[in-house]
Formats: sequence, C-alpha cells, structure tokens
Amino acid sequence: MLVLLPPSETKAPGGDDPPLDLDGLSFPTLNPVRAKLADALVELAGDVPASLRALKLSERQRDEVARNAELWSAPTMPALRRYTGVLYDALDVPGLRKAELAKAGKRLAVASALFGVLRGTDRIPAYRLAGGSTLPATGPLGGLWRPALEPVLVAEPGLVVDLRSGPYAALARVPGAVTVRVVSEDAHGRRTTVSHHNKAYKGRLARVLATLPREPSTVDSLIRAVGRAGIAIDRVGECELELAAGPGTG
Repeated sequence: MLVLLPPSETKAPGGDDPPLDLDGLSFPTLNPVRAKLADALVELAGDVPASLRALKLSERQRDEVARNAELWSAPTMPALRRYTGVLYDALDVPGLRKAELAKAGKRLAVASALFGVLRGTDRIPAYRLAGGSTLPATGPLGGLWRPALEPVLVAEPGLVVDLRSGPYAALARVPGAVTVRVVSEDAHGRRTTVSHHNKAYKGRLARVLATLPREPSTVDSLIRAVGRAGIAIDRVGECELELAAGPGTG
C-alpha cells in the first residue's frame, strides 16, 4: 500500500544529514526531472525579483529564495520530518514508536513539485516550489512531471490511497487509486465537503494507515481496518471514499 500525501509550503529548517543526493532517493527514474528542476530553481534564485514573481512570494519571503539557492549544499532530513503544517501535525511523526515509524517510512509517500514523489525516509533539503508554479526555464510543471511520474505511480503494487490536493493530483493521474473526500453531515443527512479541517482529518487517516498491523489489500479491507481505528469512512464509488468529520467542522 502506498499512501500519497500532499506536501506543505512550510518546511522545517536545517537538518543533520548530508546534502541532497538524488541517487539516494526512491523512484530513481524521476532523477532527470528532479535534477532539471533543482538546477532551474538554483539558477532562478540568482534573480530574487524573478524568483518572487515565479514562486508567487512576497518581499517578506525572500528567505525562501535563499533556501532554493542552497538546494545542492544545504543539509537534509527525512521527508516526513521536513514537511510541516496541519496535516503533518495530525500525522505526528515524532510520536510514532520505532516499529510504527518503519512502517510509515515504507507506506507513506509525499507528492512534491520538485521531487515528484518521495518515500517518507528520503532525505531532502528545505525548498520552495508549489505544484501550480511555472518556472521560466521549464514552463508548467505538469508538462514535465506527467510523462515521468504517471508510469511510476501506476506501476506501484497494491493499493494506492491518494490524499493529494488538487495541484499535486494534476501533476500525475493514478487510475484506480482510492480517493478520500472529507465531509460533514447536517441534521438532514446532507453532506458537504469540509475545507478548514480537511488537512487535519487526512493527517489522522494517514497515521492510521501508516501504523496498521497489516496492510489492507482491497478497498473493503481498508474501510474495515480504518473503522476499527475509530474513523468513520464510507464507500461512495468504486474507488471513492468519504470520511465523516465531526459536527461543527467546515
């Protein structure tokens, strides 16, 4: 089972591991695109105003451009510790026991505008690049990633649970992947998509999937396993699930 997580714009700073080594990352067939984008980001960082425009950053975020300038020399850390924010707070990687962390490293993968997809244990530097970005040297990211990334994800054995957000799902389609929509239900049984707490619920779901004693092999077995962990989830299509959020969310 592979659980595809969205990345986060915010990244933990620093790291204790050596600089980026593409050959040490999972899914090595993606390395040519990774190298092209990394070089393009470093080159673009030499022109701070152009970087701010391309990355849609404000003047107060010039430090993000400085991070990109140091992509090849900055220290690294595992992807599951690099990404931060609401989803990753709910995932709570620091709170995982050693055996759970080993499972999470194998089962969880992070979609990335720069790296395509990463295993949780892959060591990466801090950087700034969003899925909807267009770099002057490369054009829209979808045109680069789709031909390289889609075959990699389609070839992944077992269930693929796709929790990516829209801009990252657009970088590569995964036919047959299990998708999850977070919904709330009113007193009349009407369901609406949850927006504000969406990331937190997906983070909790990812934590459950990462730590299950056994990997589910079918959608039905996934639903049963998640239900035993206390998360209400329903099947609304062949590969579409709805996760029922608590009352008052939206």
